[in-house]
Amino acid sequence: MSDASITHVFVLAAGLGTRMRPVTDTRPKPLVEVAGKALLDHALDRAAEAGLSEAVVNVHWLPEQIEAHLARRTGAPRITVSDEREALLETGGGIRKALPLLGDAPFVVMNSDSFWLEGPVPNLSRLVAAWDPARMDALLLVAPTTTSLGYEGAGDFVMEADGRLERRGERRIAPFIYAGVAILTPGLFAGSPEGAFSLNRLFDRAIGAGRLFGMRLDGQWLHVGTPDAIRAAEDRVRASARTP
Repeated sequence: MSDASITHVFVLAAGLGTRMRPVTDTRPKPLVEVAGKALLDHALDRAAEAGLSEAVVNVHWLPEQIEAHLARRTGAPRITVSDEREALLETGGGIRKALPLLGDAPFVVMNSDSFWLEGPVPNLSRLVAAWDPARMDALLLVAPTTTSLGYEGAGDFVMEADGRLERRGERRIAPFIYAGVAILTPGLFAGSPEGAFSLNRLFDRAIGAGRLFGMRLDGQWLHVGTPDAIRAAEDRVRASARTP
C-alpha cells in the first residue's frame, strides 16, 4: 500500500537516447517498445500500480511525439508535462525545474527506461513502503550488479547492513547499481544550481550527510540501453513468462 504522503512521480523522458540510435533518430527512447509496450507506459503503469496519482514527465527530444502519446493515455496517473525544449537539463536540472509541479512532499523519480522483472511484491510499492523521512533524503532502488541483464559496468554502490549507500570508491566492482528509481525529498535540491546538472551531485551530498539509502530490487533489472538490449530484454521477459 502506498504511503499517503507520496503521491507524485517524476518520469525522466527528455534524453537524446544516443546509444539507442538509429532507433532514436526518429522516435524518442521513452516510446521504444519492449514486450509490446512503450518504456514510458511501463513506468507510468507501475506508478499507478503503486498508488501514485500525479505524474510529471519532462520532454526535450522529439517532444511532440511524447506529448501525443501521453494524450492518448487514460486513467491514473494524471500527467503534466515539464517542457525542456529550450535546453536539456540533465537529471538533476530537469527535476529542479519541475519542483513547483511536484509539491512539498517527497516524490518518486523514475528513468523512463527503467525496466525490470518483478518479484512477488511490486518493487515500487516496496520502495514507497520503505521510505523513512526521519533517516533519508533519498532512497534508491538498487539492483545486484552481477545478475542485471545487459549491464557491463563496474556498479555504483556498496550498501551497509542498515541500507546506507556509499560510492564504489576503489573497489573493482561494486555489488549494486542504481536501477533508475528513487524517492527524493525536495529539500535535497536546496542550494542546487540552475541549469543542467546530474542527480549524482545530490546523491553525493546525501552520502556526506549519511542520508542516502538503498533498497535491493526483488526480481531482475534489465538494462535497455541499445537496440540489441531490447531483443535481449524481450527474450528474458518471454522466458520468465514460461517459467512456472
